Amino acid sequence: MDFYLICCIAAILTFVLMLVLMPQFIRYLKNRNINQVASEYALDEFKNKDKTPIMGGLLFVVIPVVVYLIINHKGIFDRGFLFVLLSYVLYCSVGFIDDALVIASHKNDGLSPKTRLIMELVYSAGLFFLFRDILPMQVSIPFTSLVIPLKWYFYLPFMVLLYMAEANAVNFTDGMDGLCAGVSLIALIPFVILFFLQNNYYLALFLICILAGLIGYLCFNFHPAKIFMGDSGSLALGALFTSLALLMDQTIALFVIGGVFVIEMFCVCLQQFMVRVFHKRVFSYTPIHYAFVIKGYKETRIVLCFYLLQFVLSLIGTFIGISLL
Repeated sequence: MDFYLICCIAAILTFVLMLVLMPQFIRYLKNRNINQVASEYALDEFKNKDKTPIMGGLLFVVIPVVVYLIINHKGIFDRGFLFVLLSYVLYCSVGFIDDALVIASHKNDGLSPKTRLIMELVYSAGLFFLFRDILPMQVSIPFTSLVIPLKWYFYLPFMVLLYMAEANAVNFTDGMDGLCAGVSLIALIPFVILFFLQNNYYLALFLICILAGLIGYLCFNFHPAKIFMGDSGSLALGALFTSLALLMDQTIALFVIGGVFVIEMFCVCLQQFMVRVFHKRVFSYTPIHYAFVIKGYKETRIVLCFYLLQFVLSLIGTFIGISLL
């Protein structure tokens, strides 16, 4: 069967399953009061969302994986696909535990930062030792022939830090209806293009399934959101981006392709640093998307502006990525 036809079938099947199963999943969560717990630091405008179900990310993790394995079960033997799949699923499990603890305690605490970071460290280090034979162990500089080789004892901490930073950066971006899912959707497109150009059809097909899953999820998450992805989804997406960039030696391009996530992370870190060291705020609120709410912008307008910014960054990141092929 023609590969492009397979992609169309996989995308349609994933999207339809999301549309069919998500309402039932939302009903299931509501019946068991598995809802968002508003943080005590949340803006007043967002505290009324504390009855919205969470863990919607589980479906755009599980359904694309199941569809892919049904349509292209031979792909499971590809080690590159296994690396990306395990990254996606393992970090989803960290988020799932965090979400479950939030629900059980009825507080917006979840896993302690220390426990969560330890889990992320163990998973990313485990992924390195399992798949070090297929990892490039280098960092290529875009638009040049310069390649920086790294010994395993340098590459390992680099990889661990990248996983932890990207996963938490995506998590910071998850705060408005449709924001994280939409930005992630746009940021994944360059990777689909790059894998097609590399003739890596296993991963191109898998990413198309995830894209279709995110589109289906957005049908229920765009304002007004009927469900949130929770850490189950945001940590999984962060690990997905990291694994794709590492596998293709596109870590430099990742900083541009995932530019919105980088900006969100940078603003949070800068704010924390300035408050702790100089006792002054740089921004009225972080994550930075909330600062625009304080300035009077509507949530939907902020989200659409972030989409536009991510589109521009993805376009630039695609050209950077192509230069590294």
